[in-house]
Amino acid sequence: MRVLLTGATGFVGSHLLTALGEDTLVVGRKKPSLHKGDFFYTDFGDAQLTGEHFHGVDVVIHCAARAHVMDETAADPLSLYRAMNTTATLNLAKQAAKSGVKRFIFVSSIKVNGEATELGKPFTADDPKKPLDDYGVSKSEAEEQLQELSLKTGLEVVIIRPPLIYGPGVKANFALLMKLACTGLPLPFACINRNERSMVSVYNLVNLITTCIDHPKAANQVFLVSDDANLSTADMVKKISKACGKRGWMIPVPVRLFQVVGKLLGKTGMIERLTGSLSVDITKTRELLDWTPVKSVDEGISLTVDAFLDNKSAK
Repeated sequence: MRVLLTGATGFVGSHLLTALGEDTLVVGRKKPSLHKGDFFYTDFGDAQLTGEHFHGVDVVIHCAARAHVMDETAADPLSLYRAMNTTATLNLAKQAAKSGVKRFIFVSSIKVNGEATELGKPFTADDPKKPLDDYGVSKSEAEEQLQELSLKTGLEVVIIRPPLIYGPGVKANFALLMKLACTGLPLPFACINRNERSMVSVYNLVNLITTCIDHPKAANQVFLVSDDANLSTADMVKKISKACGKRGWMIPVPVRLFQVVGKLLGKTGMIERLTGSLSVDITKTRELLDWTPVKSVDEGISLTVDAFLDNKSAK
């Protein structure tokens, strides 16, 4: 089965390309350095792919996106997110449908569901959409337009909403936690032990995506994905520390103090993510696809930390 992949130089896309192999058709702004298969350039802007680019393609996996920016400085960020995450996505799907592609797999975001959950009340795939930031809005709008296109054309649309994704090469907050945990110094997270965070290793996400390539029950469905294990921030740091070979000493700094400091520094959102909950229920994914995560959360963290330490020692 011939697959067209976008976003192949990104974090998820690069791992996915390794799993898919050389027969994969890659499209985007830059060809992956080690990819020996076919490549077509596109900026996903005005220059659109034509029918010839989809010759022999059965499935499109769309990972390319304008990523969520923590400290956005653009004057009109929503228009930038929409241009790439909504408009370009729909244009790609329209051309795929016109060219006879059977299935379009869209890697969306849990931000379509919202930013936080209550304890014991995880997000489900069938919950109403409640995006709260521009990135989430752009992904939500893309989902809606893809589903409308599916009804009009018969293109099978599969939507996958991952929470925090980690794995070898991860950056941002998870990389910062690894850096801190691997120092072996006491960290101030002991009191952040009652929240619930779902996350997914790139190994499990890639496995789910490849499962959806030809699974008959995946057509026109929305799936949530995780390692199927919720962790408090304190538990997450303990697991990372253990993988680093450290004791994982933690200081009991009250959650309220984190919140006050976050407000004073203008980092309320970051503190909410650190101390709050965001969990997902993958029952639908498990039962409909007969799918289970291929890596436990301990295995995923261990592999991620090993890669981090290897990269650190190589510098």
